[in-house]
Amino acid sequence: MSSQLAALNDWVAQVARLTRPEHIHWCDGSDAEDQALTAHMLESGDLIALNPDTHPHCHLHRSHPSDVARVEHLTFVCTRDREDAGPNNHWMAPDEAHAKIDALFDGCMQGRTMYVVPYCMGPIDSPLSRCGVEITDSPYVVANMRRMTRMGAAALARIEHEGSFVKGLHSTGELDPDRRFIMHFPEELTIKSYGSGYGGNALLGKKCHALRIASWQARQEGWLAEHMLIVGIENPQGEVRYVAAAFPSACGKTNLAMLIPPAAFRDKGWKVWTVGDDICWMQPGADGRLWAINPEAGFFGVGPGTGARTNANALAMLNHDAIFTNVAVTADNQPWWEGIGDGEPALDWQGRPYDPAQGPAAHPNSRFTVSMHNCPSYTPEAENPRGVPISAIIFGGRRRSLVPLVTEARDWTHGVLMGAAMASETTAAATGQVGVVRRDPMAMKPFCGYHFGDYWAHWLSFDRPGTKLPKIFQVNWFRRGDDGHFLWPGFGDNLRVLEWILDRCENRVEGRETAIGTLPRREDLDLDGLELPADDLDALIDIDVAAWREEAEAVAAHLAEYEPRVPAALKQEQQRIAAALAAS
Repeated sequence: MSSQLAALNDWVAQVARLTRPEHIHWCDGSDAEDQALTAHMLESGDLIALNPDTHPHCHLHRSHPSDVARVEHLTFVCTRDREDAGPNNHWMAPDEAHAKIDALFDGCMQGRTMYVVPYCMGPIDSPLSRCGVEITDSPYVVANMRRMTRMGAAALARIEHEGSFVKGLHSTGELDPDRRFIMHFPEELTIKSYGSGYGGNALLGKKCHALRIASWQARQEGWLAEHMLIVGIENPQGEVRYVAAAFPSACGKTNLAMLIPPAAFRDKGWKVWTVGDDICWMQPGADGRLWAINPEAGFFGVGPGTGARTNANALAMLNHDAIFTNVAVTADNQPWWEGIGDGEPALDWQGRPYDPAQGPAAHPNSRFTVSMHNCPSYTPEAENPRGVPISAIIFGGRRRSLVPLVTEARDWTHGVLMGAAMASETTAAATGQVGVVRRDPMAMKPFCGYHFGDYWAHWLSFDRPGTKLPKIFQVNWFRRGDDGHFLWPGFGDNLRVLEWILDRCENRVEGRETAIGTLPRREDLDLDGLELPADDLDALIDIDVAAWREEAEAVAAHLAEYEPRVPAALKQEQQRIAAALAAS
């Protein structure tokens, strides 16, 4: 046995002594194992079989009603130096954190099976990929990790060859909100999660590893771990260019990743290819470009709002071999949520007869888990070990006002400031009040594993001689008119904006210079087949200078929260924009 596997075995034995499981099962990722786990969960009630005629091999899981979203106030980054975690994270000293959570783990798996889950984040043979091992007592977690990662024997073989892996320990515990923690130890490449079965808290390969721990690794190793989709846009000439885009959860990332071109564009030959919908790891290539992989192998998407009009590709991939969490069901046992388009709910997400007085039928953060191979717009490039070259990086969020439809940064530093200043209205993906505007730099506020000032400095460090960095843009699909209506149709029509973005990357189209960046002119957007009132278009591509002066002051105050580690270049860029606005 290699020393690497010996170290893994020692850790598994150590965890077993602490948690005292009845059985230990090393997961191999096989079909037979998945079928046996599914049968076990059907028997225990952890899973409920859905209609086999309409949704073969699909199952429903119902969470405890107190365990339905990420719990940011119970999520800690435990670095030796408190300042390294930054004001963007809750911090606890590592020794204190280990003691507190290990006391909860003590004996917690008695009478349960302990599953050892080796997994690879990214294509199994990619140098950009990183491995981990999650130990869990939840078969639901195992089933999801099988769909979300490259899990099993191949990952174990890579760990043996490579020697390095992230350690993740998870138990559902008693599902008591007062006995729940998600702890990250970046310097130890370790995660400990107790008391939750919800995806973002329990599927440790996802946000915990692929963002919080990986962002720390990426800073040390010279790459970027980002909360971004990756999508390929194929034009009528057959050229495919790739875009990475960061949006806070439930702001349309999956819809954009699986975008279906509007009819006028389809007729011309435009196609869209899905590489990933949530996480992007980027590294400079020998050619100076940023190359990206999707570290995930599946989708853990939000159900409500996903329908034939908003995301037909997502709906089409959910007809077989999917796990649904906290959705409603129809009388004939099909999954249902608000916005799905067809059917009526019979039972709500808690299994009660549906009564509108008790709230939505599906939980607003109800989810589906499915392999990315199910997606009609899936591209084999998602398995390319080299990754795909990124032409543009896009930042976006929900803003009712202020932010135009699309803005191009003047250079990399301006683009980093654009990302650092991002703000969005909160959604149901995290516990807390919905609809509040909060700063969410690069859509990473809940996920960056270290101080934001250091993180922005790391972004700025990529701008060096010999690089061919992507252009950076900001978009806002969510502008509303004075009467509350959305000014932009969104969904498939967002391709019209992506076309302008990619043409700007190739210097094929003009724009209008403003104090906040370059905006399209009316004639620069292809609006063929779109009935958009002229007043709405004008509002979308105009800026309110007075409001932006206030925004510039708010951005300065936001940056000041991360002193003294804010890069001087970022502060100078903010001052440059404020001066340009003052002169407008």
